[in-house]
Amino acid sequence: MGQLLAVKDLTVKFALRRSSLTAVNNVSFSLSRGERMGLVGESGAGKSVTGFSLINLISKPGYIDTGSILFEGRELTGLSDEEIRQIRGNRITMIFQDPMMTLNPVLTIGTQMVETLKAHGNISTRKAEAVAIDKLRLVQIPSPEKRLRQYPHEFSGGMRQRIVIAIALLTEPALIIADEPTTALDVTIQAEIMDLLITLCDLSKMGLILITHDLGVVSEVTEKIAVMYAGKIVESGPTRSIISDPSHPYTKGLVKAIPGNIPPGEPLHQIPGMMPTLTDIPAGCSFHPRCEYAGNICTTQIPDLAPVPSRQSNVACHMISGRLAPSDIGSAARRKRQTAIAEELPA
Repeated sequence: MGQLLAVKDLTVKFALRRSSLTAVNNVSFSLSRGERMGLVGESGAGKSVTGFSLINLISKPGYIDTGSILFEGRELTGLSDEEIRQIRGNRITMIFQDPMMTLNPVLTIGTQMVETLKAHGNISTRKAEAVAIDKLRLVQIPSPEKRLRQYPHEFSGGMRQRIVIAIALLTEPALIIADEPTTALDVTIQAEIMDLLITLCDLSKMGLILITHDLGVVSEVTEKIAVMYAGKIVESGPTRSIISDPSHPYTKGLVKAIPGNIPPGEPLHQIPGMMPTLTDIPAGCSFHPRCEYAGNICTTQIPDLAPVPSRQSNVACHMISGRLAPSDIGSAARRKRQTAIAEELPA
């Protein structure tokens, strides 16, 4: 299919008066044309900042500190504001969480779609309206000619999100970044929107980065996953493999929390504790205060994201079988936990 996007060692920081906070820490991933990838994690994991950084939408005092973002063979990190604007909204588009915050309430849908097309190319109003009608029809908006004259408040939540997707498709993008695109919608409408995104990606060979905390949605839509925790990727690989047999203790907790994995009448699984704030990232493995398998080494050394033998995924965990010497584990209780996780994780 050919490579569409390659992110290498991306680090995003937020400047303070005398120091800085790291929101995205040395993140790397790639995406092929037509491929769908999920960025998964709790709130505060760094998912949205990663997505925004791809098109330089990070507000000051945020900035890209180091790393490379290669899109269609072009390095994006060194582009001027004018050069990145030629890509943002054109070759790369974004779907945001709340369509009512995306759409201008005082302008008709048609006006907003026509203005979008004119901002990215030399096109007449009549031609732009024809393109807008075609895209509304593509996302299954009934009577698109009539809908062009209506305002956002005249549509349901699901219809507004379809319109946002139609606007994202106006310029025939190569990549769509969808940031929690179905959070405000009910389950039935969520499924319809996700099915629509899959169909559009297949038809146009567009890449999709789906940013979400919902592993259930990711399992239905994406082909591969990158699980983020405290600004770092802790596990990545094929969606089906990771959902069915996760390796990292954090990913295991997320999978157990999927409602469909809980027997009827049983309480939902919860990962103890909370995601650390940017000002209080623990030393060593940032997940260790919440991890039941953490050993001595986890409190002092940051684990590398490395391949797991016998499968296609990469995992950042000291407790993967074969990565630790017995002296690193600590007490007898830690050894017992190591034995337990070694039985669960691939050797």
